[in-house]
Amino acid sequence: MTRTKALATSLFSLAAAALLTLGAGSGATAAPPISNDTDASSVSSGSASDGNTADYWTPERMKNAVSGDVLATKALTRAVGLTRLPVSPEQVFPGLARAVTIDGQKAAGTATPSAGVDPKANASESAVSHIGKVFFTLGGVNYVCSGNSVTSPNESTVSTAGHCLNEGPGAFASNFTFVPAYQDGAAPYGKWTAKALYTTSQWSSSGAMQYDTGFAVMNPLNGQKLAAVVGASGVQFNAARGLAYKSFGYPAAAPFTGESLKSCSGTASNDPYNPQYNTQGISCNMTGGSSGGPWFIGTNSGGYQNSVNSYGYGSNSATMFGPYWGTVIQGTYQTASTAP
Repeated sequence: MTRTKALATSLFSLAAAALLTLGAGSGATAAPPISNDTDASSVSSGSASDGNTADYWTPERMKNAVSGDVLATKALTRAVGLTRLPVSPEQVFPGLARAVTIDGQKAAGTATPSAGVDPKANASESAVSHIGKVFFTLGGVNYVCSGNSVTSPNESTVSTAGHCLNEGPGAFASNFTFVPAYQDGAAPYGKWTAKALYTTSQWSSSGAMQYDTGFAVMNPLNGQKLAAVVGASGVQFNAARGLAYKSFGYPAAAPFTGESLKSCSGTASNDPYNPQYNTQGISCNMTGGSSGGPWFIGTNSGGYQNSVNSYGYGSNSATMFGPYWGTVIQGTYQTASTAP
């Protein structure tokens, strides 16, 4: 079941922006200026609560989940009609055409190995309490992405890519679960189930790559809210372009295993192939599974989150692109972060 709520972005207030505070212990606040963009944004949402969701994600299902980048690939190839891609459709993400079996069902997978991993394009990280793996089901297939707990009035909001919770265009995911600080199959902070999923209508209705961001509102676990247990990252919108970022994710497509956290660092530059997306890229060779992982301004996970891992070009891509978090995505965040 979905519902749509219109948001006139020209009515956004500085008071709402002042809600964008850093996670527990930081003591800092951010009130980024509101964009002069007056385009209306509408937020699309779907109910996701299911009392059996956490039990659904057994260690075997988590291990065998398909990397969610296949969903971004489908949206990307639809969006550009294959006319402005520097590579073939199968190369937008590695292994698009490979068939894999999950729970007896066939699905497009992403396990074609790259020739090698450039260690300069990724780094191994210790688990971070507020960054984790996202598991969900779409079209009867189990997928995996990455996500991050972000500051919010409801203390229960997780950011990820739009394609990690909605087909773009199409249905919302079911069985959506966030596992913070996932490490080698362990869930040290438990499995948090979603009560509702949010993305921009631009993503849910047409798979517009420039709006490939979503937010999930999580149910309490053992009587506690997510941010109180794992912390939360501050967020920033309408920031300057060309900033230095550090991104995080759990790349699961070969040659990675998805069992540990990785990061990439670099200065953002515009997508040269599809500038109409308004996206930016940084040096990064993380593969599928890292989709939805957070981009932080600066050099560590303590900065403000300002984008998510969205897409790359080619099986040996050395650049990860992320959407520009402007007024439209800010509206989706504000709706999700204040939801009960």
